[in-house]
Amino acid sequence: MRVLFKLPTDSYVNSVNIIIMYSTSLPPSSKTVLEILDAGGAMTHKDLVQKTHLAPRTVRYALKKLKERHLIIEKFNFRDARQIIYQNRTIQTNKLQPACV
Repeated sequence: MRVLFKLPTDSYVNSVNIIIMYSTSLPPSSKTVLEILDAGGAMTHKDLVQKTHLAPRTVRYALKKLKERHLIIEKFNFRDARQIIYQNRTIQTNKLQPACV
């Protein structure tokens, strides 16, 4: 995952792009969980365990690291209030939310 920042331009300097690679600072389990969320959309902890074939404790640790870096969001699960739905933050912010009428 790349985040692109544009620095202010100077008369002598063209705009410079700085790419920060989150993948270099994330553990492998977090990278795997983030890739699954990118590909599959919003999922519960149980869904992530099934898709990644990782131990439940490992998935919890991966989700914790992703939350610390603000790469995912937690949503309330209306079907089962005991479960939390995890979603990639970039997917949620890119989609337009429908207006309530």
